[in-house]
Amino acid sequence: MDCCDHDHEEYDYMECARVGQPVKDFVMEAFDPTEGGFTTVELAKIKKKKKWTILFFYPADFTFVCPTELADLATKHAKLKKLGAEVISVSTDTKFTHMAWKCQERLLQDVKFLMAADTNGNVSRFFDVWDADSGLALRGTFIINPEGVLVSSEVNFYNVGRNAEELVRKMEANAYLVKNPNEACPAKWTPGEKTLTPGKDLVGKVYEALNAE
Repeated sequence: MDCCDHDHEEYDYMECARVGQPVKDFVMEAFDPTEGGFTTVELAKIKKKKKWTILFFYPADFTFVCPTELADLATKHAKLKKLGAEVISVSTDTKFTHMAWKCQERLLQDVKFLMAADTNGNVSRFFDVWDADSGLALRGTFIINPEGVLVSSEVNFYNVGRNAEELVRKMEANAYLVKNPNEACPAKWTPGEKTLTPGKDLVGKVYEALNAE
């Protein structure tokens, strides 16, 4: 599937999201579990607040792996908020279905992040997680920085759930690098560990840099 080959007239975007590139502004209706009512998700407003945006796409409400993922994400929501991120789950269900699912599924009792409704699939298509055969979104996680640039992208198929702990680690690394743009975070980096400073002196000497006293 190529997101740039559009057979849907209602699809307004000219291209898909790309890591390292600005994300086009979007608006979606959403259910707000904290307020118990409906609202909208607008990327432009989130950027205006200088916040990070985390989009957590999943296939559908009232399914099986999905509530385990949202429950796991809920355990890390406070930490992600502390890092300056607005967390938004997204599926192609309506805001009313989100509300009903949240009220009925006990695994979702601690969910407090906005649950966005991408009912026409436009945002799912833009992030290239749209499955045209099913009309659902794959399991996609995207981190957008406060300037609106996509800095992280992960997509899984229907049958593999994600780990919110890794999402927190990636968010911590990206937040650190905003304040330290000349550095880079090696594999499995967590706050307090050594980073790398790319340059000619580091070529072929990464082991020494990471293991220096």
